[in-house]
Amino acid sequence: SHFSEGECFPCPQEGCPMMGHYADRFPAKLKRINQKYFLNTAADPPFTSWRQRVFIKLSGVKKTRGDINLVFHDKEGNRKEYQITSGILSQDEIYTKYLDVEINPKLVKKVEFLWIKTPFTLLWARLGADTVNITHGEDGHR
Repeated sequence: SHFSEGECFPCPQEGCPMMGHYADRFPAKLKRINQKYFLNTAADPPFTSWRQRVFIKLSGVKKTRGDINLVFHDKEGNRKEYQITSGILSQDEIYTKYLDVEINPKLVKKVEFLWIKTPFTLLWARLGADTVNITHGEDGHR
């Protein structure tokens, strides 16, 4: 089969058909026949991921470089790290990203904010988060 030979990607130019949440937002794809559908899953059992909207406003140095990552920790000791942005970071910039997090929001114990400096960053440079909002689920709970 094509699937077992790894011939299902990349998706066609108009994008992969969606299934599950938000599938109804792609009505043109419903009109096609003999379609193949793919479902993105997490890497580890139970293969579930939870869509999170991350909103971060930085504080500290006016401009610097590096990566901003968030690390999600759950009550069972699992830890997953996700990159929010990379490159030039600005103090008043607002960074918004949708993440498919592999840790159930109900089991999250803490979320860690990481600034990974590029090698040439000034030693005294400080960067933090003025605001971090994480919204998940249909009901928009934080």
